[in-house]
Amino acid sequence: MDHTPKGNRLHIALFGRRNAGKSSLINALTNQDIALVSNTPGTTTDPVYKAMEILPVGPVVLIDTPGLDDSGNLGELRVKRSMDVFNKADLALLVVDAQNGFTEYELKITQHCQNKKIPTIVVFNKIDIQGVAEQDIEQAKAAFSREPVLVSALTGQGISELKAAIVKTAPANWDDRVIVGDLLNPGDTVVLVTPIDTAAPKGRLILPQVQTIRDILDHQAMAYVVKESELRECLGNLNKKPKLVITDSQAFKEVARDTPEDIQLTSFSILFARYKGDLETLVAGAKAIGNLQPGDKVLISEACTHHRMEDDIGTKKIPGWLQKIVGGDLEFHWSSGHSFPEDLTEYKLVVHCGACMINGRQMLSRMMQVQQSGVPMVNYGVCIAYIMGILHRALSPFPTIQAMLADQNS
Repeated sequence: MDHTPKGNRLHIALFGRRNAGKSSLINALTNQDIALVSNTPGTTTDPVYKAMEILPVGPVVLIDTPGLDDSGNLGELRVKRSMDVFNKADLALLVVDAQNGFTEYELKITQHCQNKKIPTIVVFNKIDIQGVAEQDIEQAKAAFSREPVLVSALTGQGISELKAAIVKTAPANWDDRVIVGDLLNPGDTVVLVTPIDTAAPKGRLILPQVQTIRDILDHQAMAYVVKESELRECLGNLNKKPKLVITDSQAFKEVARDTPEDIQLTSFSILFARYKGDLETLVAGAKAIGNLQPGDKVLISEACTHHRMEDDIGTKKIPGWLQKIVGGDLEFHWSSGHSFPEDLTEYKLVVHCGACMINGRQMLSRMMQVQQSGVPMVNYGVCIAYIMGILHRALSPFPTIQAMLADQNS
């Protein structure tokens, strides 16, 4: 559980006023002093992430946020960072100081949780100091149609009940999505093409490759892992035709050449477009690549902050390929990590990475933000397959989306 990637963990965010006891509650839930605690309001200045396990939910990320009632110029920045967490939360804990009751601040947070459709548990904290008024309990219950939980982070009272409520309230299907397993039958063979170049981490595979292998094995299928230069030999040595070939997007052209037409072909990035986001929307956005004009602005966004290599895919290869299609210079902007522009209206296209380092809710939130701005969006795999002229074939495991693309191009 300690090694489960953050993007695959249930994200539980704690919201509330300053000094409501959010940090103390995280310490009580984890049974560790991992969050700085003080009686001074505003001690937590940035969202703090802690990976842990809550049985039987499994691996989770607890997110401690600054109080939403902060004030002043610096306080406004803290509130903004707290508000950004709503886009990542699979489950919210609305922490209320029992001494202050359910106030306008809690009602405001309630509205945000409901707008984002985030399952929420109201937690009245500090009951060791003061009991909770019946009116506050009824108001909290009316807001979310479930009983609030009464706890004391200081004494541990009610923490077991809170963990039980988390198990009960967590979205039942938060981890139901699979990467590739639903496309396979037990006994199927899958060949994974993983180029080893300057961008490949020494001594290990990258996260999407590892997760895909695990998903294949979990569905009782067999995985063969080769470099692109070994693909043809591998296919020739197999006694049975593989069900699917999955490649790193950068090797699409070579792999498509060496893979017979009667074998399905796709990429890790396209699989992750479906796993973490909405593949249909990203494929629909590919048409915008052909409509780009010299001078247009393009945003390239990555969810991680890895060291850029000389031939980096996001800063070198994709921009070069796009400008070759356009026949002129484009104006590229980049974002990475948790940063994502608020105003997207200036862009003609957003190109996003495979999103292996963020959870599905955050990726979908970014996609909705882009859609609301009226801007088309693709991810690396869709973009590269389009550029290489093989997007239709790269969607062969997804005939419905393949047909949609054909209709779009007719």
